[in-house]
Amino acid sequence: MAGADLAAVWLTLKLASIVTALLLVIGTPVAWWLARTRSRLKGVVGAVVALPLVLPPTVLGFYLLVAMGPNGPVGQVTQALGLGTLPFSFPGLVVGSLFYSLPFVVQPLQNAFEAIGEQLLEAAATLRAGPWDRFWSIAVPLARPGFLSGAILGFAHTVGEFGIVLMIGGNIPDKTRLVSVQIYDHVEAMEYAQAHWLAGGMLVFSFLVLLALYTFSPPSRKVVRA
Repeated sequence: MAGADLAAVWLTLKLASIVTALLLVIGTPVAWWLARTRSRLKGVVGAVVALPLVLPPTVLGFYLLVAMGPNGPVGQVTQALGLGTLPFSFPGLVVGSLFYSLPFVVQPLQNAFEAIGEQLLEAAATLRAGPWDRFWSIAVPLARPGFLSGAILGFAHTVGEFGIVLMIGGNIPDKTRLVSVQIYDHVEAMEYAQAHWLAGGMLVFSFLVLLALYTFSPPSRKVVRA
């Protein structure tokens, strides 16, 4: 495997690790709110979170590119802070990946939180456990399968990104060129042997991800015992 291929693999793993960690931090309160709220905004927020599931990645990438560009609202803020613009940079890839992989973390967590019976939380409340204590001592341990599923799916989905990566990050060696883009470059140059190595690795990785998901993430059961 050539040095450029190894660099693309390393950059992809680095991106997926950072994005997965951030998604768990961001997605947990969002999933908890969606699972417990009775607000009329639940449908709107849920639809916004799930939008990347049905929206073409090039569309999402285009609007993020405009928003983070020099004339966009995000771009103007980052420039005012002396950070420059995010497109065609690794931080830009992180931001784009956060939006694109968000539902793959939020939805498993939401399902896990919804499977927790209200009686357990109410019983803890009668024992004077505050909302914070109830969340960490009851909800988080019971939702562990959802955290596992969300982390696996978020990591795997980030690894397999292509359209939004190409729109926001371009194809800059050692900076924004990920495995999916590297495979595309090999095929475009008719370097099928190199493409086979990377594509085969992605195939094995995807199988192992699904195997881990089905093996170590048992179906959630609604707990109602107090």
